[in-house]
Amino acid sequence: MNKRRVVIAGGGTAGWMAAAAVSQLMGDTVDVTLVESDAIPAVGVGEATIPTLHVLHRLLGINEREFMAETDATLKLGIAFENWFKPGHEYLHSFGLIGHETWACGFHHFWLKARSQGWGADLANYIPEYLAALEGRYALPQPGEHYAYHLDAGLYAKFLRKIAEENHTVRIEGVIDKVNIDPDTGYISSLRLESGQQIGGELFIDCSGFRGLLIEGALHSGFEDWGHHLLCDRAVAVQTESLEPPLPYTRSIARDCGWQWRIPLQSRTGNGFVFCSQYMSDDEAIDVLLKNIRGKPINAPRVIRYRTGVRRAQWNKNCIAVGLSGGFVEPLESTGIHLFQRAIIRLLQFFPNGKTIPQSDIDEFNQASYHEMERIRDFIVLHYHQTERDDTPFWRHCRAMSVPDTLRHRINTFSQSGRVKTWQDEVFAESSWVMVMLGQGIVPQRYHPIVDRLTNNDLKAFVDHVETQTRKKVESWPNHFEFIRRYCKSAL
Repeated sequence: MNKRRVVIAGGGTAGWMAAAAVSQLMGDTVDVTLVESDAIPAVGVGEATIPTLHVLHRLLGINEREFMAETDATLKLGIAFENWFKPGHEYLHSFGLIGHETWACGFHHFWLKARSQGWGADLANYIPEYLAALEGRYALPQPGEHYAYHLDAGLYAKFLRKIAEENHTVRIEGVIDKVNIDPDTGYISSLRLESGQQIGGELFIDCSGFRGLLIEGALHSGFEDWGHHLLCDRAVAVQTESLEPPLPYTRSIARDCGWQWRIPLQSRTGNGFVFCSQYMSDDEAIDVLLKNIRGKPINAPRVIRYRTGVRRAQWNKNCIAVGLSGGFVEPLESTGIHLFQRAIIRLLQFFPNGKTIPQSDIDEFNQASYHEMERIRDFIVLHYHQTERDDTPFWRHCRAMSVPDTLRHRINTFSQSGRVKTWQDEVFAESSWVMVMLGQGIVPQRYHPIVDRLTNNDLKAFVDHVETQTRKKVESWPNHFEFIRRYCKSAL
């Protein structure tokens, strides 16, 4: 059997995730080589995930307790948005489903009528994960996998590296100084290192981060900038000592010119501030972050510059961009590692068999990748634009800016009828859009007419039953941190 030579340029979470998945799932049909340099630091600030990570972990047969202990992980049930709609306002985007769906419409339509009559409870009371997050509870396993993780990105890369090397991935230390192109095909033929070593292959995966050393530097695939929709272009990150038990959710706190994250791990807390350089300098951003952290810093603040947007071709010739090389949408909804995973799984689904790669497969891969990032972009733009904040120039700009037509259609549909337009395989389902739209102040003018088939007494009985069952379920779950210490205590 002729093994297909796969070369991965770059390590970090994206590189080692690609290496682990390709080497294990493709088995002895491939030889996998990963090139990285200890002299080039990984971005590595992403410490929060969304529930889709379970897909890859199931494919790789990862033991959850082992993974969580080795990555200092805690459970994540959602993201709390503080000061986004207006100062002092807070809501949670939970990973759980809202109440009980019907064949015709979501539970929120029944809830909307109940609220209009003055007796429906807050939305949290109908979503177990939402209520559990507020009360600091959770336990595993729960059906549906409506939870994610907070984790140490550096330790996660090491965890994935172990899986990759167990499946015969070869790591080569070195800095790439030239990408060699076959003059006849335009394909990448090899990578030359500063040492002079040549690394040849048939398929190349670019995990070189924002540089896009292969996909852009060598193949000039182009970049579609989304900075006019998402103004923030920098982040500053710092880690602090923990002062309290970790909450089972991420905190996203809107500031005058951006937002701050607070991510609780078992042994420390990850902190960061995402901001717009048009309105604030790096030094001012560092000052804002350091004035709003809790606990002693355990490393120096680090500023990361980025461009929001997408590579025009994430698969070009025989090169596939995975991770930041393929594009970047800011970390507000923790979609970074999800996009790494989706690119890798999509590559495996389209994995080439032979020396030539069908252009139809490349086109389909690129179309699916683009639309996935476009829909995530719209979801994040929603948070910024749909606000009552007008207290700073930054927020006045966000409130007044034009938004993509695709997002405008969703906003109009929900505000007029309570319906949510979603697409097959879209990462954020109806419940996510409903929670964020309601949280950002969009109250539908109407609910689905099938709700009126219930008498008021029957409607109240139905909604109250969901609330009672939600409360009963959550009360049976233990304290989140006590559960973590029993289930997967970190060695750190």
